[in-house]
Amino acid sequence: MADKFTVSVDLKASPQRVFEAWMSSEEHGAFTGDAAEIDPRVGGEHSEFSGYITGRTLELEPHRRIVQSWRTTEFPEGSPDSHLELLLEPIKGGTRLTLQHSQIPDGQGRQYEEGWHEHYFRSMVQYFQTAK
Repeated sequence: MADKFTVSVDLKASPQRVFEAWMSSEEHGAFTGDAAEIDPRVGGEHSEFSGYITGRTLELEPHRRIVQSWRTTEFPEGSPDSHLELLLEPIKGGTRLTLQHSQIPDGQGRQYEEGWHEHYFRSMVQYFQTAK
């Protein structure tokens, strides 16, 4: 049975702004503090944290939803990619980003759930408070 979880964060930026930053190599790297390469189209590959995370963009609904395959170098050999769905909901003063991460190898869900908060959400909150 694969692990899964849902986490969310409120950001002081419009859904359009958050969507565009997520799909931009430069901005994604800026808010995570490490190298990111993102081909911003359906079927395009993505790589974050200097290749620690890799995957492919599966679906895009501009400014509303991003679906990607996702794996790290810590996935067991032969395991399938996990599934990442980001939902961008307008709220007063910005966007609620809800991230649903599923099909994670057994026993790894907790570390990735903590990782989203530690390596993404904290820095994204700060980034969107100060970014243009």
